[in-house]
Amino acid sequence: MTNQFYDPMAPFYHLVHGDWEASIMRQGAALDGIIRDRLGEGEGRSLLDVTCGIGTQALGLSALGYRVTASDLSPASVERAEAEARERRLDIDFHVADMCKVHESYDAAFDVVYSADNAVTHLLSDTSILSALKAFYHATKPGGLCLVTMRDYDAVEKGGSQLHPFGVRSHKGVNWAVYQVWDWRDDGSDIYDFAMYFTADDGADELKTHVMRAAFYALSPRRMMGLFEQAGFTQVMRTDGVFFQPVITGVRPV
Repeated sequence: MTNQFYDPMAPFYHLVHGDWEASIMRQGAALDGIIRDRLGEGEGRSLLDVTCGIGTQALGLSALGYRVTASDLSPASVERAEAEARERRLDIDFHVADMCKVHESYDAAFDVVYSADNAVTHLLSDTSILSALKAFYHATKPGGLCLVTMRDYDAVEKGGSQLHPFGVRSHKGVNWAVYQVWDWRDDGSDIYDFAMYFTADDGADELKTHVMRAAFYALSPRRMMGLFEQAGFTQVMRTDGVFFQPVITGVRPV
């Protein structure tokens, strides 16, 4: 389901951000600040982005001097991220990979392992998320940092069908209406089915809408912190007001 969601969205994903170039810079700077706060000052650190998408965070962090390896389950997203990196002359090592299996390719290899923009909650159970965090743990160097950003599901109204508009984006002479619809399941699972819409208005009499569908698990940040600890991380913290989502961090013990 995740591939079916992100592969067709790769050409449109920048429209979610409005000004994508500004988002790349802003998000890179925010994550850089958190990394420096948790690990201290340092140059040339190695980073693994386990859910890179079209590269929003990887591009920003590479531009700041980090040595970035980036992967995603979506081949189309990775292909676009590679093209964006080439255009910016950034040296990022991209791969198609499952975030739950990064430990199979990397053993204690990175100073920082991270997943941004709520991607971890595509895994629809505590068990699946814990399995991913254990994979992140094994890819992190002793003394290194794991970082996950997620929605604050404690602040989200749960239930029913909900419209979440992003706004109208103008791109190459076309106005794009960007919005989401969340349909909460009524089985007590805290899972909602998610549809992402991009509707193009090019001035013609008919509109064309692209829709991608997936699901998310409305895990609370506090529970995510508990899963970090179960995976083996210590000094687990939540940071608010720096990134556009809560950021959960933990350190792999030396």
